[in-house]
Amino acid sequence: MNFLAGHWLWLNLLVAALLAAYVVLSLRRRVYAARLSSTTVLASVLPRRPAWWRRHVPAALLLLTLAGLVFALARPARAERVPRERATIMLAIDVSNSMAATDIAPTRLEAAKQGAVAFVDQLPPRINLGLVSFAGSATVLVPASTDRESVRAGIRGLQLGPATAIGEGVFASLQGITTASQRLSAGGQNPPPAAIVLLSDGETTRGRPNSQAIEAARAAHVPVDTIAYGTPGGTLDVGGQEVPVPVNEQALHDIANETEGSYHRAATGDELRSVYRNLGSSIGYRTEYREITTWFLGLSVALGFAAAATSLAFTSRLP
Repeated sequence: MNFLAGHWLWLNLLVAALLAAYVVLSLRRRVYAARLSSTTVLASVLPRRPAWWRRHVPAALLLLTLAGLVFALARPARAERVPRERATIMLAIDVSNSMAATDIAPTRLEAAKQGAVAFVDQLPPRINLGLVSFAGSATVLVPASTDRESVRAGIRGLQLGPATAIGEGVFASLQGITTASQRLSAGGQNPPPAAIVLLSDGETTRGRPNSQAIEAARAAHVPVDTIAYGTPGGTLDVGGQEVPVPVNEQALHDIANETEGSYHRAATGDELRSVYRNLGSSIGYRTEYREITTWFLGLSVALGFAAAATSLAFTSRLP
Protein backbone atom coordinates (compact mmCIF):
# COMPACT_ATOMS: atom_id res chain seq x y z
CA MET A 1 0.00 0.00 0.00
CA ASN A 2 1.22 3.48 -0.93
CA PHE A 3 0.13 6.92 0.18
CA LEU A 4 -0.47 9.67 -2.38
CA ALA A 5 -0.22 12.37 0.29
CA GLY A 6 2.07 10.65 2.77
CA HIS A 7 3.28 13.90 4.32
CA TRP A 8 0.11 13.92 6.45
CA LEU A 9 1.19 10.73 8.23
CA TRP A 10 3.21 12.81 10.68
CA LEU A 11 -0.09 13.57 12.42
CA ASN A 12 0.07 10.06 13.82
CA LEU A 13 2.75 11.43 16.12
CA LEU A 14 0.02 13.50 17.75
CA VAL A 15 -2.12 10.37 18.10
CA ALA A 16 0.84 8.64 19.74
CA ALA A 17 1.27 11.65 22.05
CA LEU A 18 -2.38 11.42 23.08
CA LEU A 19 -1.91 7.72 23.83
CA ALA A 20 1.15 8.48 25.95
CA ALA A 21 -0.71 11.22 27.82
CA TYR A 22 -3.63 8.90 28.47
CA VAL A 23 -1.34 6.21 29.88
CA VAL A 24 0.48 8.72 32.10
CA LEU A 25 -2.77 10.17 33.48
CA SER A 26 -4.16 6.69 34.14
CA LEU A 27 -1.04 5.73 36.10
CA ARG A 28 -1.13 8.97 38.08
CA ARG A 29 -4.76 8.39 38.97
CA ARG A 30 -3.87 4.92 40.27
CA VAL A 31 -0.98 6.27 42.35
CA TYR A 32 -3.17 9.02 43.80
CA ALA A 33 -5.85 6.53 44.77
CA ALA A 34 -3.29 4.28 46.48
CA ARG A 35 -2.10 7.20 48.64
CA LEU A 36 -5.46 7.61 50.35
CA SER A 37 -5.14 6.26 53.86
CA SER A 38 -8.42 4.38 54.09
CA THR A 39 -9.97 2.22 51.47
CA THR A 40 -13.28 2.63 53.30
CA VAL A 41 -13.07 6.40 52.95
CA LEU A 42 -12.02 5.96 49.30
CA ALA A 43 -15.05 3.80 48.57
CA SER A 44 -17.40 6.33 50.20
CA VAL A 45 -15.91 9.35 48.42
CA LEU A 46 -15.40 8.05 44.88
CA PRO A 47 -18.34 6.91 42.76
CA ARG A 48 -18.57 3.32 41.71
CA ARG A 49 -16.34 2.84 38.64
CA PRO A 50 -16.63 0.24 35.87
CA ALA A 51 -14.13 -2.54 35.39
CA TRP A 52 -10.71 -1.35 34.21
CA TRP A 53 -11.14 -2.65 30.63
CA ARG A 54 -14.45 -0.82 30.28
CA ARG A 55 -12.71 2.45 31.13
CA HIS A 56 -10.07 1.95 28.46
CA VAL A 57 -12.11 0.56 25.56
CA PRO A 58 -13.76 3.90 24.58
CA ALA A 59 -10.40 5.67 24.72
CA ALA A 60 -8.76 2.99 22.57
CA LEU A 61 -11.54 3.19 20.00
CA LEU A 62 -11.27 6.98 19.93
CA LEU A 63 -7.51 6.81 19.31
CA LEU A 64 -8.05 4.26 16.54
CA THR A 65 -10.63 6.62 15.01
CA LEU A 66 -8.09 9.45 14.95
CA ALA A 67 -5.42 7.20 13.46
CA GLY A 68 -7.83 6.04 10.75
CA LEU A 69 -8.66 9.66 9.88
CA VAL A 70 -4.96 10.46 9.58
CA PHE A 71 -4.46 7.53 7.18
CA ALA A 72 -7.46 8.68 5.16
CA LEU A 73 -5.98 12.19 4.97
CA ALA A 74 -2.77 10.66 3.55
CA ARG A 75 -4.82 9.18 0.64
CA PRO A 76 -3.93 5.48 0.78
CA ALA A 77 -3.77 3.63 -2.54
CA ARG A 78 -3.29 0.01 -3.53
CA ALA A 79 -1.31 -1.20 -6.55
CA GLU A 80 -3.23 -2.83 -9.38
CA ARG A 81 -1.84 -4.44 -12.53
CA VAL A 82 -3.48 -2.93 -15.61
CA PRO A 83 -2.93 -4.08 -19.24
CA ARG A 84 -1.10 -1.52 -21.35
CA GLU A 85 -3.28 0.10 -23.97
CA ARG A 86 -0.40 1.15 -26.23
CA ALA A 87 3.11 -0.26 -26.55
CA THR A 88 5.38 -1.76 -29.20
CA ILE A 89 7.52 -4.84 -28.52
CA MET A 90 9.97 -6.42 -30.94
CA LEU A 91 10.83 -10.04 -30.18
CA ALA A 92 14.33 -10.81 -31.54
CA ILE A 93 15.37 -14.48 -31.64
CA ASP A 94 18.82 -15.87 -32.41
CA VAL A 95 18.64 -18.56 -35.13
CA SER A 96 22.38 -19.20 -35.49
CA ASN A 97 23.46 -22.80 -36.05
CA SER A 98 24.36 -23.19 -32.38
CA MET A 99 20.62 -23.15 -31.65
CA ALA A 100 20.60 -26.71 -32.98
CA ALA A 101 22.40 -27.88 -29.83
CA THR A 102 20.49 -30.54 -27.91
CA ASP A 103 21.49 -29.57 -24.36
CA ILE A 104 17.94 -28.19 -24.14
CA ALA A 105 15.48 -30.78 -25.43
CA PRO A 106 14.60 -31.32 -28.16
CA THR A 107 16.89 -28.52 -29.41
CA ARG A 108 17.56 -25.01 -28.26
CA LEU A 109 15.63 -23.57 -31.19
CA GLU A 110 12.55 -25.77 -30.79
CA ALA A 111 12.37 -25.05 -27.06
CA ALA A 112 12.84 -21.35 -27.81
CA LYS A 113 9.93 -21.47 -30.25
CA GLN A 114 7.66 -22.98 -27.60
CA GLY A 115 8.63 -20.34 -25.06
CA ALA A 116 8.19 -17.51 -27.56
CA VAL A 117 4.70 -18.69 -28.51
CA ALA A 118 3.76 -18.76 -24.81
CA PHE A 119 5.06 -15.17 -24.54
CA VAL A 120 2.87 -14.11 -27.46
CA ASP A 121 -0.19 -15.76 -25.94
CA GLN A 122 0.00 -13.88 -22.65
CA LEU A 123 0.52 -10.35 -23.94
CA PRO A 124 -2.48 -7.99 -23.74
CA PRO A 125 -4.29 -7.92 -27.13
CA ARG A 126 -3.67 -4.22 -27.82
CA ILE A 127 0.12 -4.48 -27.57
CA ASN A 128 1.85 -4.19 -30.95
CA LEU A 129 4.22 -7.14 -31.33
CA GLY A 130 6.76 -7.79 -34.06
CA LEU A 131 9.30 -10.56 -34.77
CA VAL A 132 12.97 -10.33 -35.77
CA SER A 133 15.27 -13.27 -36.49
CA PHE A 134 19.03 -12.96 -36.67
CA ALA A 135 22.00 -15.17 -37.48
CA GLY A 136 24.72 -13.65 -39.69
CA SER A 137 22.22 -10.90 -40.57
CA ALA A 138 18.88 -9.78 -39.18
CA THR A 139 15.42 -9.65 -40.73
CA VAL A 140 12.10 -8.22 -39.60
CA LEU A 141 9.95 -11.28 -40.23
CA VAL A 142 6.71 -9.80 -38.90
CA PRO A 143 6.10 -6.03 -38.56
CA ALA A 144 4.76 -4.90 -35.19
CA SER A 145 0.98 -5.11 -35.01
CA THR A 146 -1.81 -6.65 -32.95
CA ASP A 147 -1.99 -9.63 -35.33
CA ARG A 148 -0.83 -12.40 -33.02
CA GLU A 149 -1.33 -15.23 -35.49
CA SER A 150 1.22 -13.76 -37.89
CA VAL A 151 3.79 -13.68 -35.08
CA ARG A 152 3.01 -17.26 -34.06
CA ALA A 153 3.40 -18.41 -37.66
CA GLY A 154 6.69 -16.50 -37.95
CA ILE A 155 8.03 -18.15 -34.79
CA ARG A 156 7.09 -21.63 -35.95
CA GLY A 157 8.82 -21.03 -39.27
CA LEU A 158 12.20 -19.92 -37.86
CA GLN A 159 15.14 -21.50 -39.69
CA LEU A 160 18.80 -21.87 -38.69
CA GLY A 161 21.59 -19.87 -40.30
CA PRO A 162 25.37 -19.38 -39.97
CA ALA A 163 27.13 -16.86 -37.68
CA THR A 164 25.65 -14.60 -35.00
CA ALA A 165 24.94 -10.87 -35.35
CA ILE A 166 23.38 -9.71 -32.08
CA GLY A 167 24.05 -6.06 -32.91
CA GLU A 168 22.20 -6.42 -36.22
CA GLY A 169 19.30 -7.99 -34.33
CA VAL A 170 19.04 -4.87 -32.17
CA PHE A 171 19.28 -2.53 -35.18
CA ALA A 172 16.59 -4.46 -37.08
CA SER A 173 14.34 -4.32 -34.00
CA LEU A 174 14.86 -0.57 -33.70
CA GLN A 175 13.93 -0.15 -37.35
CA GLY A 176 10.79 -2.18 -36.78
CA ILE A 177 9.90 0.03 -33.82
CA THR A 178 10.48 3.20 -35.86
CA THR A 179 8.21 1.94 -38.64
CA ALA A 180 5.48 1.02 -36.17
CA SER A 181 5.78 4.35 -34.34
CA GLN A 182 5.37 6.29 -37.59
CA ARG A 183 2.24 4.34 -38.40
CA LEU A 184 0.76 4.59 -34.89
CA SER A 185 1.45 8.32 -34.56
CA ALA A 186 0.00 9.20 -37.97
CA GLY A 187 -3.19 10.47 -36.33
CA GLY A 188 -1.32 13.04 -34.26
CA GLN A 189 -0.85 10.77 -31.24
CA ASN A 190 2.47 10.42 -29.49
CA PRO A 191 4.29 7.19 -30.36
CA PRO A 192 3.75 4.45 -27.78
CA PRO A 193 6.56 3.24 -25.51
CA ALA A 194 8.67 0.45 -26.97
CA ALA A 195 10.97 -2.36 -25.87
CA ILE A 196 13.06 -5.14 -27.37
CA VAL A 197 13.12 -8.70 -26.02
CA LEU A 198 16.24 -10.42 -27.38
CA LEU A 199 17.18 -14.09 -26.98
CA SER A 200 20.60 -15.41 -27.92
CA ASP A 201 22.75 -18.44 -27.14
CA GLY A 202 26.08 -17.11 -28.45
CA GLU A 203 28.08 -13.98 -29.06
CA THR A 204 28.46 -11.53 -31.91
CA THR A 205 30.67 -12.90 -34.71
CA ARG A 206 29.44 -10.78 -37.59
CA GLY A 207 27.89 -7.38 -38.31
CA ARG A 208 27.98 -4.22 -36.28
CA PRO A 209 29.35 -4.62 -32.75
CA ASN A 210 27.18 -4.69 -29.66
CA SER A 211 28.52 -1.30 -28.56
CA GLN A 212 26.99 0.43 -31.59
CA ALA A 213 23.69 -1.32 -31.00
CA ILE A 214 23.71 -0.20 -27.37
CA GLU A 215 24.32 3.42 -28.42
CA ALA A 216 21.47 3.26 -30.93
CA ALA A 217 19.05 1.76 -28.39
CA ARG A 218 19.98 4.37 -25.81
CA ALA A 219 19.54 7.18 -28.33
CA ALA A 220 16.08 5.84 -29.17
CA HIS A 221 15.24 5.38 -25.44
CA VAL A 222 14.37 1.74 -26.08
CA PRO A 223 15.33 -0.77 -23.36
CA VAL A 224 16.61 -4.16 -24.47
CA ASP A 225 15.62 -7.09 -22.26
CA THR A 226 18.05 -9.93 -22.94
CA ILE A 227 17.82 -13.68 -22.37
CA ALA A 228 21.02 -15.74 -22.26
CA TYR A 229 19.87 -19.13 -23.49
CA GLY A 230 21.79 -22.39 -23.15
CA THR A 231 23.89 -24.43 -20.75
CA PRO A 232 27.64 -23.97 -20.11
CA GLY A 233 28.34 -27.45 -21.45
CA GLY A 234 26.35 -27.13 -24.66
CA THR A 235 28.00 -28.59 -27.76
CA LEU A 236 27.20 -28.88 -31.46
CA ASP A 237 28.05 -31.79 -33.74
CA VAL A 238 29.98 -30.35 -36.71
CA GLY A 239 31.20 -33.00 -39.11
CA GLY A 240 31.36 -35.61 -36.36
CA GLN A 241 33.26 -33.31 -34.01
CA GLU A 242 31.77 -31.88 -30.80
CA VAL A 243 32.18 -28.09 -30.85
CA PRO A 244 31.45 -26.12 -27.64
CA VAL A 245 28.71 -23.50 -28.05
CA PRO A 246 28.64 -21.56 -24.75
CA VAL A 247 26.52 -18.45 -24.34
CA ASN A 248 28.27 -15.12 -23.76
CA GLU A 249 26.33 -14.10 -20.68
CA GLN A 250 28.44 -11.03 -19.96
CA ALA A 251 27.77 -9.51 -23.39
CA LEU A 252 24.02 -9.94 -23.01
CA HIS A 253 24.14 -8.62 -19.47
CA ASP A 254 25.94 -5.50 -20.68
CA ILE A 255 23.38 -4.87 -23.41
CA ALA A 256 20.53 -5.04 -20.92
CA ASN A 257 22.29 -3.04 -18.25
CA GLU A 258 23.43 -0.21 -20.54
CA THR A 259 20.03 0.18 -22.20
CA GLU A 260 18.12 0.07 -18.88
CA GLY A 261 16.60 -3.28 -19.74
CA SER A 262 16.57 -6.49 -17.72
CA TYR A 263 18.90 -9.48 -18.02
CA HIS A 264 17.72 -13.07 -17.67
CA ARG A 265 19.29 -16.50 -17.96
CA ALA A 266 17.56 -19.70 -19.02
CA ALA A 267 19.16 -23.15 -19.15
CA THR A 268 16.01 -25.23 -19.69
CA GLY A 269 12.80 -24.94 -21.63
CA ASP A 270 10.84 -24.48 -18.40
CA GLU A 271 13.16 -21.70 -17.27
CA LEU A 272 12.74 -19.96 -20.62
CA ARG A 273 8.96 -20.11 -20.39
CA SER A 274 9.18 -18.68 -16.87
CA VAL A 275 11.40 -15.83 -18.10
CA TYR A 276 9.00 -15.04 -20.92
CA ARG A 277 6.07 -15.15 -18.51
CA ASN A 278 7.75 -12.64 -16.21
CA LEU A 279 8.70 -10.40 -19.12
CA GLY A 280 5.13 -10.49 -20.39
CA SER A 281 3.89 -9.37 -16.99
CA SER A 282 6.42 -6.53 -16.69
CA ILE A 283 6.22 -5.26 -20.27
CA GLY A 284 2.58 -5.91 -21.13
CA TYR A 285 1.16 -4.47 -17.92
CA ARG A 286 1.68 -1.36 -15.88
CA THR A 287 1.06 -0.66 -12.22
CA GLU A 288 -1.58 1.89 -11.27
CA TYR A 289 -2.50 3.05 -7.80
CA ARG A 290 -6.19 3.19 -6.91
CA GLU A 291 -7.22 5.26 -3.92
CA ILE A 292 -8.90 3.42 -1.04
CA THR A 293 -9.44 6.51 1.11
CA THR A 294 -13.13 5.74 1.51
CA TRP A 295 -12.25 2.43 3.19
CA PHE A 296 -10.36 4.26 5.91
CA LEU A 297 -13.03 6.94 6.24
CA GLY A 298 -15.72 4.29 6.63
CA LEU A 299 -13.65 2.39 9.18
CA SER A 300 -12.95 5.60 11.12
CA VAL A 301 -16.63 6.54 11.22
CA ALA A 302 -17.52 3.05 12.46
CA LEU A 303 -14.83 3.23 15.17
CA GLY A 304 -16.03 6.70 16.17
CA PHE A 305 -19.60 5.47 16.66
CA ALA A 306 -18.27 2.43 18.56
CA ALA A 307 -16.24 4.74 20.84
CA ALA A 308 -19.31 6.85 21.56
CA ALA A 309 -21.58 3.85 22.14
CA THR A 310 -19.20 2.05 24.49
CA SER A 311 -18.49 5.23 26.45
CA LEU A 312 -22.21 5.88 26.97
CA ALA A 313 -22.78 2.26 27.94
CA PHE A 314 -19.86 2.00 30.38
CA THR A 315 -19.56 5.54 31.79
CA SER A 316 -22.82 7.28 30.83
CA ARG A 317 -20.89 10.01 29.01
CA LEU A 318 -19.22 10.62 25.69
CA PRO A 319 -15.46 10.16 25.47
